[in-house]
Amino acid sequence: MPVLDAPTTAQLKGLLGNLRRPIELVASLDDSPKSADTRSLVEEIAALSDKVSVRLDGQDERRPSFAIRADEGKAQAVFAGLPLGHEFTSLILALLHVGGHPPKEEAELLDAVRALEGPLHFETFFSLSCQNCPDVVQALNIMAALNPAITHVAIDGALFQDEVERRKVMAVPTVYLNGEQFGQGRMDLAQIVAKLDTGSVARAAEKIAAKDPFDVLVVGGGPAGAAAAIYAARKGIRTGVVAERFGGQVLDTMGIENFISVPHTEGPKLVAQLEQHVKDYDVDVMNVQAAVKLKPANGDGLHHIELASGASVKAKTVILSTGARWRQMGVPGEDEYRNKGVAYCPHCDGPLFKGKRTAVIGGGNSGVEAAIDLAGIVRHVTLIEFDSQLRADAVLQTKLRSLPNVTIITSAMTTQVLGDGGKVTGLVYKNRETGEEHTVELEGIFVQIGLVPNTEWLNGSIAMTNRGEIEVDAHNATSLDGVFAAGDCTTVPFKQIVIAMGEGAKASLAAFDYLIRH
Repeated sequence: MPVLDAPTTAQLKGLLGNLRRPIELVASLDDSPKSADTRSLVEEIAALSDKVSVRLDGQDERRPSFAIRADEGKAQAVFAGLPLGHEFTSLILALLHVGGHPPKEEAELLDAVRALEGPLHFETFFSLSCQNCPDVVQALNIMAALNPAITHVAIDGALFQDEVERRKVMAVPTVYLNGEQFGQGRMDLAQIVAKLDTGSVARAAEKIAAKDPFDVLVVGGGPAGAAAAIYAARKGIRTGVVAERFGGQVLDTMGIENFISVPHTEGPKLVAQLEQHVKDYDVDVMNVQAAVKLKPANGDGLHHIELASGASVKAKTVILSTGARWRQMGVPGEDEYRNKGVAYCPHCDGPLFKGKRTAVIGGGNSGVEAAIDLAGIVRHVTLIEFDSQLRADAVLQTKLRSLPNVTIITSAMTTQVLGDGGKVTGLVYKNRETGEEHTVELEGIFVQIGLVPNTEWLNGSIAMTNRGEIEVDAHNATSLDGVFAAGDCTTVPFKQIVIAMGEGAKASLAAFDYLIRH
């Protein structure tokens, strides 16, 4: 039975027309059903282009796996497992990039990749349900395709469970470089290069510091920031965006079904569309740049945003749209066992806990959805809610209560994460009605208790609530003249993508109005 359906096959055949040099697919197989599927996949791909050939004599110890090779092996990418689901795009791009089709990245960044000295052998553990993993896999595959001193293998953690256990991988994506852990979580090509080439940070800072002042500077690249940048650029004024990671929290969102006029999409897909929409206009996007200080305008009439890289960006008006991040429990053991059993993304890390016992902290929509998702993968889920009742939508609660491997505990406060020094072994919670403490033995804890604004860097420079939300008026103006704010980092209620976009547009229009009146 074919692995690829007819529409996918037709699309892939058209894309393979972009190959500029021959490639070969070298498969390492055994007698397992997954190996049979892998063989079918590589043979189906090879049948679509006369520039693709197949060998079935690979000697990789991970089976099934296959390498995509060109130029006598000087360019290659390796997949251990079947790169379907979220990773199918990674497979297509690897075929094209190894086959000589140029990556859609800035020429300066690609030159920096070619200049890296090796040997650099990367291994990435991913899961097919992880929406952050493809960015890492694709970035490292580009590096391996461009630089003969760099190799990369992407490993499906759910398929190679023994290796995951041996190497104590408890979060994806996890990247190893030459056998040592290099990083965890989403990283793009620029971030990876910056970690390898420390001089690139200084060079980028020097370029940023030399930029002329902006009319509008947006700090943050989530939905609010993207909307603000587009609305400002459409006014024909000089617009810049400073973002630690373009897309923000939306990158960690799996299914989006309440974005009006779009019945269903996924976070990374929406972010890619936002980024492209911003690039359609004359917007100077400074990505992988974290803001650390706001210096209000003085005699020169310009606000200064200082960055972690050491650069400072100047602007007549500023729109703060730094968004929010997952709230932590703040209990002993949480920091120690983060990515060692304590996780915040059930879609990404859930497959690593197949057949194990897990807990979800939080009984709102996010927590209950996480528990439902995990129940289909893990042995057992214990949902712990601080309140006396769950707060999720009734339809979600009904679904959760119908699942046989879920236990719901309410009026409970998690007080400690337990572990053996290397991984989580359990948690302690206190019954808020009786004061009794109980221990739950488990291997994974997924925290889903809301968001915290990314505003600590603004302490003392702007009016905020005791929760860290920036205070704004009806026109998104803050307590500082010429500084506006939008999205999840503000006092505007209901943290939703569609609301953040609207607030970003409002803030941008307010900034333009400020400019023409001053």
